[in-house]
Amino acid sequence: MPLDPTIARVTDRIIERSRDSRKTYLDRMAAAAAEGPRRAHLSCGNQAHAYAAMGGDKDSLAAGRVPNLGIVTAYNDMLSAHQPFETYPARIKEAARRAGATAQVAGGVPAMCDGVTQGQVGMELSLFSRDVIALATGVALSHNVFDATVYLGVCDKIVPGLVIAAATFGYIPGVFIPAGPMVSGLPNDEKAKVRQQFATGEVGRDKLMEAEMASYHGPGTCTFYGTANTNQMLMEVMGLHLPGASFVNPGTPLRDALTDAGTARALEITALGNDYRPVSEILDEKAFVNGIVGLMATGGSTNLVIHLPAMARAAGVLLDVEDFDDISQATPLMAKVYPNGLADVNHFHAAGGLGFMIGQLLDAGLLHPDTRTVAGDGLARYTEEPRLIDGTLGWVPGPRESLNDKVLRPASDPFQPTGGLRELKGSLGRGVIKVSAVKPEHRMIEAPVRVFEDQEDVKAAFRRGEFTADTVIVVRFQGPRANGMPELHALTPTLSVLLDRGLKVALVTDGRMSGASGKVPAAIHVCPEAVAGGPLARLEDGDMVRLDAEAGTLDVLTDLSGRTAATPDLSGNGHGVGRELFAMFRQAACDATDGGAVVV
Repeated sequence: MPLDPTIARVTDRIIERSRDSRKTYLDRMAAAAAEGPRRAHLSCGNQAHAYAAMGGDKDSLAAGRVPNLGIVTAYNDMLSAHQPFETYPARIKEAARRAGATAQVAGGVPAMCDGVTQGQVGMELSLFSRDVIALATGVALSHNVFDATVYLGVCDKIVPGLVIAAATFGYIPGVFIPAGPMVSGLPNDEKAKVRQQFATGEVGRDKLMEAEMASYHGPGTCTFYGTANTNQMLMEVMGLHLPGASFVNPGTPLRDALTDAGTARALEITALGNDYRPVSEILDEKAFVNGIVGLMATGGSTNLVIHLPAMARAAGVLLDVEDFDDISQATPLMAKVYPNGLADVNHFHAAGGLGFMIGQLLDAGLLHPDTRTVAGDGLARYTEEPRLIDGTLGWVPGPRESLNDKVLRPASDPFQPTGGLRELKGSLGRGVIKVSAVKPEHRMIEAPVRVFEDQEDVKAAFRRGEFTADTVIVVRFQGPRANGMPELHALTPTLSVLLDRGLKVALVTDGRMSGASGKVPAAIHVCPEAVAGGPLARLEDGDMVRLDAEAGTLDVLTDLSGRTAATPDLSGNGHGVGRELFAMFRQAACDATDGGAVVV
């Protein structure tokens, strides 16, 4: 199937935009690769320090004839998606020994849970934790003793941070090894209903806690299609996972077999073998376009509109919000996973999952088929699914038809003809909106604004009964430079109640919404952010704003000329719960449209 003309045009545009930066990056990677295996350049003393605690692996390490695998782990047992990683290093080391190689834990990286910090001040560290993860991985790999790396990470900022580091060390092959989603618990729509009932006072905290604990109940990623599961989709579509690895539940024989296979494959693709596949060759312009297509086809997280540009920049690839918008217009929405539907990610996987979806998108000419991946050349391998046959892992052709068309549909008969995200442009700046869960009748609103500078003030106004008419709720001074760009997901129940009462309501913010952004239209990531003098800083209560997701516009209809920008009170943003440690990050962060990053 010939490549879709829009996908081809956007790819060509990205290649041209990235020409100089990509060449500089690839030249740097080639120079590093030409130096050969890392350990050859260490002194005997350097190596003795690195191998001192390795017991029976010392002789193999000292001889330097077999690959040495670095393990970068985001394990902690507070984050359910990362708790399974506790046992992975021992398993990976044993799998490496069976292959005649060695493996060492290179280092650990922090992994915070946005579910724990939603609505709390700790959320102001969340976005910047991505950059800390990249930095920590850089420290881990700086010892220069590894021929390949396996990356153990799943959730919101962890995978993007690891990818930034993997691209920076792009002359080293890398395989991402996931842990999988928790088994299904209380359906996500039932949990959301209880949250709304709690917001209106219909139920108490005991019922809310009961519902939350029944939904988030075991090891693995949360089962809704938020940032964590979107990350896993991306790693597969972009060729950094083994085929079919993303959504196999933790603690199962298949999960263990895939971990062993990921280890073996990482060892096969080092410069010591015959199939050298450095990360720098996998993460090219086509891979990032494929990732954006996957994001649109699945109705994935808005957070990736921030993370993908930062990840790409680390590999010398320059993405723009217009790339996301154009690809969204060409890509059908093929999946309905909560909050875009009632199903969870386990239902999506059972219906055919990524193997079916990738096959459909390839047949429709919407994915680049000729990318390099950790599994081999070409994306066709990712239409296969892993199976244990008589205890042995193998891959078989994936389903060619959806097994549940209420969850997953073919590209020729999608849930809607375009993807889940849109760019917004107008007199209030540039932003994005996730429309896949927003009903068509709610995608355009023209109404007076209420301006807030803290999400808690929005909730307080709701409790006082102040929202009685159509309203555009503006929450400003929430960008990277103001307070670290926290997610405002805690507003979702409140705004959903207003929508259910028959009001037209929307959120406009220079902050982030959760990867589980739902049915309320939300113009997010608005740039320039208010603290940098963006138009949001000049809005006042009663100004008229029009948000039109179909037209892709975000405009203020009131004349703001001559109006002075509001001065934010940021005195409380810089202290407490570690926020003072991130002052330099807030000062150095780039615009959200460029990734809101500090290190790239």
